[in-house]
Amino acid sequence: MQFPWSKPKIPVLHLHGIIASRPGMINIEAYAPVIERGFRIAEKTGNLILAIDSPGGSPVQSDLIGQLLRRRAEEQNIKITAIIGDTGASGGYWLACAADRILANRMSIIGSIGVVTGGFGLDKFIARHGIERRIFTAGENKRRNDIFAPLRPEDEAFTRELLDEAHAMFKDWVRSRRGARLSGDESRLFDGGFMLGERALTLGLIDGFGDVDSVVRQLGGAKAKPVWLRPRRPRGLMRLLTRGAVDAALDAAEQRLAALQLR
Repeated sequence: MQFPWSKPKIPVLHLHGIIASRPGMINIEAYAPVIERGFRIAEKTGNLILAIDSPGGSPVQSDLIGQLLRRRAEEQNIKITAIIGDTGASGGYWLACAADRILANRMSIIGSIGVVTGGFGLDKFIARHGIERRIFTAGENKRRNDIFAPLRPEDEAFTRELLDEAHAMFKDWVRSRRGARLSGDESRLFDGGFMLGERALTLGLIDGFGDVDSVVRQLGGAKAKPVWLRPRRPRGLMRLLTRGAVDAALDAAEQRLAALQLR
């Protein structure tokens, strides 16, 4: 119940950073409790905001969070507004598509609807230095895409097929959420490139421009206040242990690993 003298509260889910299963990043383990709390608060006004600033990352985590948001929104009849800050690209845009409408800034980076994977080829390096690798496997493809062995044509074909399957799922998700709002040539919409918010609006990837402060007032009135929701960060010694120099280096390398990435 909302008392007439109380200030309406609009929950704002803070989704900033890389999407990955590792601690300290955007993932279902960290965000499921936050999402549930957001929907409980949203019952009073019928609105939830996603404040997104993410270049993407794990397709699995993107999908898990997106599906949870949709399930709760439909179960509780809550309208979701996504507001993209600097970046809502790839997995970040996947999250935005869980919303009923997507807003951004005209200078925001939007789109990048594609999938990427990669690694290094070190076979010539170890040969040059006289390093002999010894590895034993059961199963002819257990060494698929081994960075210490020459790239096999069948491995490249397999990887490209995997990428195409993931890309098809990404495109289907965008089509299912944006529908007739999409305009323009799909081959350019889904080519993996990104664009500014101004262009994204003309192509139907977003619905307009806005920021959290203005949208909170639009949804709840002039006295409405945002309730920012994010996972709790470790404190004291645990924070030093989980965010030390090695972990920071892993953060920087996260997007360069050989797993499929929405970015």
